[in-house]
Formats: sequence, C-alpha cells, structure tokens
Amino acid sequence: MEDLIQVVDWSRLQFALTAIVHWLFVPLTIGISLIIAVMETIYYRTKSEKWLKTEKFWMTLFAINFAIGVATGIILEFEFGTNWSNYSWFVGDIFGAPLAIEGLLAFFMEATFFAVMFFGWKKVSRGFHLASTWLVAIGVSLSALWILVANAWMQYPVGMEFDPAQMRNVMSDFLAVATSPVALNKFFHAVTSGWVLAAVFVIGVSCIIAAKGRNKEMAKDSVKVAGWVGLAGIIFTMWSGDGSAVQVSRVQPMKLAAMEGLYRGQIGQEIIGFGILDEKEKEVKCKIAIPYGLSILANHDANSFVPGIDDLIDGIALTPQGDTINTVSYAERIEIGKAAQQALRDYEAARKAGDNAAVDDALARIKANYQYFGYGYFTSPQDAVPPVALTFYSFHIMVAIGGYLLALMVVALFVVYKKPEWFDTRLARWVGMLSIPLVWICSEAGWIVAEVGRQPWTIQDILPVQAAVSAVTAQSVQITFWLFAIVFAALIAAEISIMVKEVKKGSDREITA
Repeated sequence: MEDLIQVVDWSRLQFALTAIVHWLFVPLTIGISLIIAVMETIYYRTKSEKWLKTEKFWMTLFAINFAIGVATGIILEFEFGTNWSNYSWFVGDIFGAPLAIEGLLAFFMEATFFAVMFFGWKKVSRGFHLASTWLVAIGVSLSALWILVANAWMQYPVGMEFDPAQMRNVMSDFLAVATSPVALNKFFHAVTSGWVLAAVFVIGVSCIIAAKGRNKEMAKDSVKVAGWVGLAGIIFTMWSGDGSAVQVSRVQPMKLAAMEGLYRGQIGQEIIGFGILDEKEKEVKCKIAIPYGLSILANHDANSFVPGIDDLIDGIALTPQGDTINTVSYAERIEIGKAAQQALRDYEAARKAGDNAAVDDALARIKANYQYFGYGYFTSPQDAVPPVALTFYSFHIMVAIGGYLLALMVVALFVVYKKPEWFDTRLARWVGMLSIPLVWICSEAGWIVAEVGRQPWTIQDILPVQAAVSAVTAQSVQITFWLFAIVFAALIAAEISIMVKEVKKGSDREITA
C-alpha cells in the first residue's frame, strides 16, 4: 500500500511538472499566432514593408515557442500510457477520440500551413500566404479545442456507457462529448486567455525594444495590435470565466468550495476578494468580501445557496426559505460506490458461471449505482476533498492578476494612441516588462485551479487517481521525474537564450522601413 501511495504521488508530480512546462508555451502560441495574422492582414491591405518586417520579427518568436510546445506536448501524451495505463484502458475509447482528431486534423493543418507561413515568402501569392497565416492561427486553436474536449470530459463525463464485459467505458454519444458545456467554456476561456498572455508578451518585449531607441515606431505599432487583441481577450476571458464558474458549481461543487475556502455555505453567499485561509479553523481570516458575490457568480441568483466543503460531505443543502434539504452525503456515496464495485465482481463471477439471471441482476445493480463508482475506492469522505489551500490561493492569485491585466490593456492603448510620449518613460517600460512574468503566473494559477481543484479524480466521481496509475515502481517514476526535470530545465534555458538573442537582434537592427 505504501508503494502504491508513492507511485500515485510521484506520477501526479511528474504529470504536473510536464503539464505546467507545456502550459508555458500553449497560450503564447495560441495568442501570438492571432497577433501575427492581424499584422499580416494590415500588411496585405497597406503593402507597407514596416508591417512585413514587424510580422517577421514576431513570427520568429512564435516559431521558437511552437517547436518547444510540440515537444513538451508529445511527452505529456506519452505519460498517459507510461504512468496512467489503468486510466487509458478504462476510458481509452472516449479520451483517445478527441486526441486522435487533434493529431490528424488540427496538428497536421498547423504543420502544413506553418511551413507555408514561415518559408513561403515569394514562393506563393500574398493572398495565399495570408490565408496560410490565418489557418495556422485557426489550427492552433482547433488543437486546443480537442485537447480541452478531452480534459473537460474528465471533469464532466458525458456521452459514455460502462461496458462490464470489457471492464471499461465506451463512447455512446460523440456529439455530447464534443459539445459539453464544460468543454465549450473551457475552450473559450483557455483560448481567449492565450490572447491576453501573448498580448502582454508582445507589449513587454516591445518595451524592451523601445528602450534601445532604434525601433520605437515598430514597438508602438506592435503594442497597438497587441493591446486590442489583449483587451478583447481579457473581456472574453472574464465572460467565459463566469460561464465556467456556473458549470463548476453544477458539476464540481467541491472544486468551487475549495476555490473559495468555503466550509459552510449560506444563502446569499459572499465571495472572497482577499483573505488568509485557516484550514484548522475552517475559515478565511482578514478577508475582504463582496456580499452575495459567490451566489451571483455560481448561480446568477443573489439569494441562492452555495454549499461548502462540509455541506457537501454531509449532504446538506438549503432552500431560499432556509429549509434544509438532504442530498447524497459522501458517506452514502462511498457505500453506493462499493455496491457498484461489488455488483461488477458479481457480474464477472456470474458470467463465468453462465448464470444469466445473476448476470442480469448484477447489470441492473451496476447501472443503478455506477454514478458514484469511484467513491468505492475511498475509506473516508475526507479522501474526496482536494488540496484546499493550493486551490484557494491559486484562484485568488488568478483573479487578482486578471484585474490588473484588464487595467494594463486599457492603459497601454490609451498611452500609444493618446499619450505616445509616455511610452518613452522608464516607468512605462518597467511596467510592460514586469507584466510578462505576472501574466504567466496568472495563466499557470488558472491551470492549477482547474486540475488541483478536481483532485482526487482523474474522472469526476468515477475513477480516482489511486485506481488510474500504471503497475510500475515508485523508483522508476522518480527516476523519470528527475530526468524530465533536467530535460525541461535545459529546454527552458535554451528557449530563453534563443528568445533573448532574437529580441536583442530586433533591438539592434532597423526593423521598420
């Protein structure tokens, strides 16, 4: 048992490492591909060489990040087979479908038109090159769509049935999987937040270039494009974030409770703007809160009840009149899960014995109890509670920086259009440059909320992490973890070095014509 716990912990740690490193590059490539496409559209309409040179500069930075993003993404997908083989077998028919579509359709579209975009200058017409650039931007987003469809299914499993004969889940409705409201909200939230991240990156790098004094006009033009893309991105990110909160409250209420550090909810629940979580006392101290905020965010109803962690464990809800409603407690879910697992064992025994009546009885019990199948692996309701502190602080860091980024986009556009002389100040440049690490912290914090907040589940309510790992030793996972850590550190160091050199080249030579 101790070795199993170590295998689970190290496998989770390795997957977290790979996902966090991969996520450094994904939103940047999503957003900067759009910015490049906008720049080429301006070049196509104006035929101005300054826009062509500006686009080529940003295209080089995009290519560097695209290549490393692909490399880390491949490693991430391999880990499903090496570290999470039980998971892969249990849901392979469903989880593998969107990933296959991503590989066959979206990625090949990206790769094909990326070659035209990067090497096709003077080899194809201006119109075809512009179309290729836009198709790369669309392809990058389509890749994100299918990957997020797969991820969203883990958070909200729909469109599937459990087949006891195969001991695995099979897809019954592809459209339900692909158009899940959780998947659609995730897609728009991830893509538009990528626009914001790339916009901040372009603004920050433009500030570095402007500081050298050689390409100030190129830097200002880049900020104009990035500012509008980033402003649209942050508005849509907030809008889709609201939709995501509604979906989380419906299908993952425990995650929402952890995000707010909420142990006992109430009607007209406030939302925490700032606070210090005390897990022992089960409260948030020194808090700044907005009355009714969480009820509005979760249910779009100021007088609605939002359950806390202990409410969910106890199976308690409240009506708007304050009356108590008993729902399914976590202790009951554990018993239901154990009943489903016992029915599965009975089914297998009856099938081998050729007892058709017993088979039908077992199938009926599996179907009746399968909703909470995964809870049968737990010994205590507390096993189903995610890491509250990490989820709470990650969520509030994301929200706080998100508010700052909205202000940054508004100010950046105001400066380049109305007060261009301010762009030459040291303060403006430092704000732009320091915003680069902040936007990445915000992006990674959002990913941590999504993934840590749903623990201990690989598939919500159906398969916890301890039942999803491969039959490997803890030592082997530790070895590969440290190998990956070394490789990723080298990749990031190389990427930063190459990026710095390219930015320095852009600062030292005349880019605009």
